[in-house]
Amino acid sequence: MKKNNNDNRRQFLKNTSLSLLSVAVFPTILKSKNSALSLSKKDSVFTCDQSTEDAYGQGPFYTANAPIIQNDQLADVNEIGTRIIISGQVYNLQCSEVIPNTEIDIWHADDLGEYDNIGFNLRGKTITNNQGFYVFESIKPGLYHNGPNFRPSHIHFRITPPGFSMLITQLYFQGDPHIPTDAAASITSGSFDATNRIIPLTLNSNGDLEGTWDIVINGDGVPLGTNNIHLDKGIIYSVSPNPFTDHIEINYGVFQKAKVAISVYNIAGQIVATLDERMLSPAKYSVSWNPHGNLPKGHYFISIMINDLQVHYLKVIRQ
Repeated sequence: MKKNNNDNRRQFLKNTSLSLLSVAVFPTILKSKNSALSLSKKDSVFTCDQSTEDAYGQGPFYTANAPIIQNDQLADVNEIGTRIIISGQVYNLQCSEVIPNTEIDIWHADDLGEYDNIGFNLRGKTITNNQGFYVFESIKPGLYHNGPNFRPSHIHFRITPPGFSMLITQLYFQGDPHIPTDAAASITSGSFDATNRIIPLTLNSNGDLEGTWDIVINGDGVPLGTNNIHLDKGIIYSVSPNPFTDHIEINYGVFQKAKVAISVYNIAGQIVATLDERMLSPAKYSVSWNPHGNLPKGHYFISIMINDLQVHYLKVIRQ
C-alpha cells in the first residue's frame, strides 16, 4: 500500500478529442512500403457495443447527493491504497457522436473493502466536458466477502446523459482472480454481459495504474470524428523522456500527404504550444519541445492533427 502526496498528479487533461487510448492499449501495426508508411485497416477496428447494466445493479451502498469531484480526484491524496486513474469518453449508440454534460456518479470501497456510509469519502460526481471526456483519480477498491466468495475489485457508476435514461453499472479489472466466481462479473452474454466492463490496467511512469473505459449509451451528442479509425492518417510513435522537465522529443509518422500540426494542450483544453505545422509527405518525423520555465507542472497532451482532424495523442507529465 502507498500514500500519494504528489500534487503533480492532481490534474489530468480533460479537453481532448480522443478517448484516452495509447499505442499500448489498442492494436495498431505500422508497416513500411516503398518508403511510405501505412496502417492496416484491420488493425484499427473500432467496435461499438452498448454499455451494459451490471447484474447487481446499484448495490446496497449508494448514497445520493454526492459532491462534485474536485481537481479530478475522487480519492484524497492521503487515501491509503494503490492509485488508479480511470478515463474515457461517453458515446452515443452509434459511436458517431460524443455526449457532453453527462453526469457520472461514482462510488467504491476503500482499500480494506469498506464503504463510507456516513459521509462521502470515495464518492463523487463528474460531468463530461464539451468533447464527452471524463477522468478521475482514486485508489483501486479493496475486496469484501459476498457470501463465501470475495467480490472482485469494482467501481460503481450511475451515468445520466442529458434528457435520457440513466445507466447503473459496475467496472471491473482484467486479471482479478475473483471474476470467474462472481455472479455479476462472470456474465459473458445478454443484457448483463460484463465483458466490455472488464478493462486492463497499465502502470504509468509515476507508478500509478491507468485504465480506459469508453461508455456507449443512448443520448444526443456532438460529432467529432475522432474514433481510432483515423489512425490510418498519422500517429505519434513515442515521446521521451516522460515524465520530463525541460526537454521532450516527439517522434511521429504521417501516412498520407497532408497538412500536419503537432500541438500541446493543457488541462483547460488550451493549446500551450504548436511545435510543427506544415504540409508533409508520408514519412517519419521528429520535433523537440523546450517549454518555458513558468509552464505549470502536471499532465499535458501532445496531439497530431491531420488536415485539422485530431487523430492521435499521447499524454505527458511535466515534473
